[in-house]
Amino acid sequence: MNTGLDYPVMGSPDAGNTAWVLASAAMVLLMTPGLAFFYGGMVRAKSVLNMMMMSLSAIGVVWVLWVLYGYSMVFGESSLGGWIGDPRQFAGLTELVGGTYSAGSGPVDIPLVGTVPALVFVAFQAGFAMVTVALVSGAVADRMRFVPWVVFAGVWATLVYFPVAHWVFALDGLTARTGGWIANELRAIDFAGGTAVEINAGAAGLALALVVGKRRGWPREAMRPHNLPAVMVGAGLLWFGWFGFNAGSSLAADGVAAVALINTMGAGAVSMVAWLVVEKIRDGKATSFGAASGVVAGLVAITPSCTAVTPIGALGVGAAAGVACALAIGLKYRFGYDDSLDVVGVHLVGGVVGTLMIGLLASSSMPPGVDGLLYGGGLAQLGRQAVAVVVVLTYSFVVTAAIAAAVKLTIGVRADPQHEVDGIDEHEHAESAYEFASTHGGGGLFGKTTPPA
Repeated sequence: MNTGLDYPVMGSPDAGNTAWVLASAAMVLLMTPGLAFFYGGMVRAKSVLNMMMMSLSAIGVVWVLWVLYGYSMVFGESSLGGWIGDPRQFAGLTELVGGTYSAGSGPVDIPLVGTVPALVFVAFQAGFAMVTVALVSGAVADRMRFVPWVVFAGVWATLVYFPVAHWVFALDGLTARTGGWIANELRAIDFAGGTAVEINAGAAGLALALVVGKRRGWPREAMRPHNLPAVMVGAGLLWFGWFGFNAGSSLAADGVAAVALINTMGAGAVSMVAWLVVEKIRDGKATSFGAASGVVAGLVAITPSCTAVTPIGALGVGAAAGVACALAIGLKYRFGYDDSLDVVGVHLVGGVVGTLMIGLLASSSMPPGVDGLLYGGGLAQLGRQAVAVVVVLTYSFVVTAAIAAAVKLTIGVRADPQHEVDGIDEHEHAESAYEFASTHGGGGLFGKTTPPA
């Protein structure tokens, strides 16, 4: 398709940068299966497969839409004052494949984003879209049917994630002449997605949970995680993938990536400690579940600010997130919304904390070159960050509620009451996560068994 624009830019890619972004794309993709473990371990055993499938299905749903029009909606030429990218410009990714590949030696001109092949950037950013969609599912664990979830996921990606990602990630001149309004007009700092990913998913999770309704028996019945080792494995995979998520957003193997990596490490570590301190003071025990949740809270908060704050500033961001999120997860009991896996308490609150703290702790010695309030920069940047937070939160909540209500009215969203009691896995997928062999005739675990008639 010929749009008449001089994008994509053609050139010869840088081998080192390409290798780093290729690796980062794989790391970001791993985050969605990692989230499946993280979320899957949190729910009860009778619904773990449905929970994991809701995460993993995001990979398939988002990738199809991403190729057809999603990438173009996010990174195509901006229209409507920076609110949406042209869905036709890169539709089908045809223009990004190139056609001047050669088996011979010497430089080859192919479509580029920065100094890396455009298709590598496509894959890298697809991972962001996938994990954002998957994050929302945690708010409705144990009660939302699978097919309505898949329908919701596709519509939500189209109407919420793609536009918001355009606002935040589409820098002028990166993939098209003009990009999104938050990045270029408002000039709020969000290096890797505190608004587009974390606040977006958190606000959507709250709206979806309110529309779907509470789990049966909540909050009277204890609904404890059934597999804490899986939760910790998932947190470890997320932490590993987050290095690609943040440092890979530099699109180069350079000093900016190094700053992002160090700050990602620091915020995750300190947030874990801060969460455990809160648990110890409040409950008398420091738990493995708290450690895993604390890590994720710190990673959420440092995502927008990973290149804007110093390594000491990153410790401050992580500490604030660990304390704030550890306290925020109790809000659902006070206000009566059933956010099953604390998408609001961790991702929405953590995203807000991390995004706003740029206005306080940003240092002009770091790559963006902006000072926050505590470095003598005044209130201007804090104001920009606050506007980005409010707009993304409001847009995501309102549009998500409308999408969820439409799905509820047409095909329904809630599992049958008896299915919910029995476990969604059996009724939605005809599977159970754990098969326990029954014995007949007193043979024992290793002895002779008699099969049922």
